Amino acid sequence: MGSETPNRLLDLLGVELPIIQAPMANFTTPQMVVAVAKAGGLGSLPSAVYSESLLREALDTVRAGTTAPINLNFFTHTPPAEDPARQAAWRARLKPYYVEAGLDPDMPLPAGGRAPFDDAFCKVVEDYRPEVVSFHFGLPAPDLLDRVRRTGAKVLSSATTVAEALWLEERGVDAVIAMGYEAGGHRGNFLTDDMATQVGTFALVPRIADAVSVPVIAAGGIADRRGVLAAFALGAQAAQVGTAYLLTPEAGISRVHRDLLSSAEDTAVTNLFTGRPARGIVNRLMTELGPLSDLAPAFPTAGAAVGPLRKAAEAAGRGDFTPLWAGQAFRVARPMSSADLTRALAGV
Repeated sequence: MGSETPNRLLDLLGVELPIIQAPMANFTTPQMVVAVAKAGGLGSLPSAVYSESLLREALDTVRAGTTAPINLNFFTHTPPAEDPARQAAWRARLKPYYVEAGLDPDMPLPAGGRAPFDDAFCKVVEDYRPEVVSFHFGLPAPDLLDRVRRTGAKVLSSATTVAEALWLEERGVDAVIAMGYEAGGHRGNFLTDDMATQVGTFALVPRIADAVSVPVIAAGGIADRRGVLAAFALGAQAAQVGTAYLLTPEAGISRVHRDLLSSAEDTAVTNLFTGRPARGIVNRLMTELGPLSDLAPAFPTAGAAVGPLRKAAEAAGRGDFTPLWAGQAFRVARPMSSADLTRALAGV
């Protein structure tokens, strides 16, 4: 069961320390991955905001910096069908903010968003052969998952409920990431959309550890050594930490975001910035529209209309429209290098 000593998972992942740096899209840099890996933890490179070519460039940078095991993370969402009516309603709701900022409410919006795991990304895995591949929002199609396994990579995925953990185990994952409601960034839920019943990390971890036979990794609300030790006591064999790494010099975050990590107080789960629930620091948009809104278009399309507002506000030094992803324990974190943080979390 998940309550075994961490050695089983360390052997599985090939790392020295039971610390996994969370793959934070837009915020994790190749330099962070290298620093964590060289310190003995598992550095995780997010792919969701990369094109195939840019992902290869990032991996070239990582592999030039270290030969230690790394984790390559992917989203497995299904791109939504076009919904012009909902997009129009969303833009209409945001129109007053455009007018206030002196922007054209009907300005063309760039395409973009988050790319799901597909054949092109799978070829990257086959070419670079990362030691670990992790997924968010479930797992990819069986044929793609089989190709990943044939590279020798260990497979991880996030679960926000016991049912999701069992679903993942039935499909052969090597370890389950138990993602509590405290966690920053996008929720990993895929069997339920009900945020009202999501469970906190320190209730979720022992329940999942008792339910599955594969190792369990705790994620959410862990920002220092105390959280890691608590996770171990509840049955986890490793801790995945994200928000604390945002305070490192290797993090690729805006000045506005970095400043608010040291001064803000509250976080909430919101779908306003991408269309999918994610936890971040409460800002103006979340306060005025309510953190969860039926108006927000499906993931990942909601962000396109918010983008120009974010750019204008950040230029003025404000985070009114910025997705300020952070977990509930963000004020526990302290600035230090990624390598020092990894060792401090591991108690070495």
